[in-house]
Amino acid sequence: MAEIGFYHLLSIPLERALPKLLERARAQDFTIVVRAGSAERVAALDAALWTYDEASFLPHGTARDGDAAHQPIWLTDRDENPNRATMLVLVDGVEAGDLAAFARCADMFDGKDERAVEAARTRWRRARAAGHTLTYWQQTDSGWERRA
Repeated sequence: MAEIGFYHLLSIPLERALPKLLERARAQDFTIVVRAGSAERVAALDAALWTYDEASFLPHGTARDGDAAHQPIWLTDRDENPNRATMLVLVDGVEAGDLAAFARCADMFDGKDERAVEAARTRWRRARAAGHTLTYWQQTDSGWERRA
């Protein structure tokens, strides 16, 4: 079973929060797949990872770049794991049927969108029923805070 963290975005948008989460995951030696809701969103996240911080670099790739097996972070809008990732990051309400294939999963959702919050609650209930280990993180002005 996977350890799934639900990340409730409130003050910082996904394009700014995701790179920091990916930095921490890479520091823990995770190989990562980020699954987004569309090809356009993948392109936007790709651009965000190149420009989020002049002093940082997150090695990553997309289908446009190719060579998935050698990418430590793979951005996709497909249900795939071409880099044999150990961590899955879900954005845009994307659902995954293969959660158990990953050691860890981060489900990031927009806390300002009531439909996104309701959908995340539904995913939480399903993941709990499936026996996954769950944590809930809420974004604050000082960073992520674990909540009960």
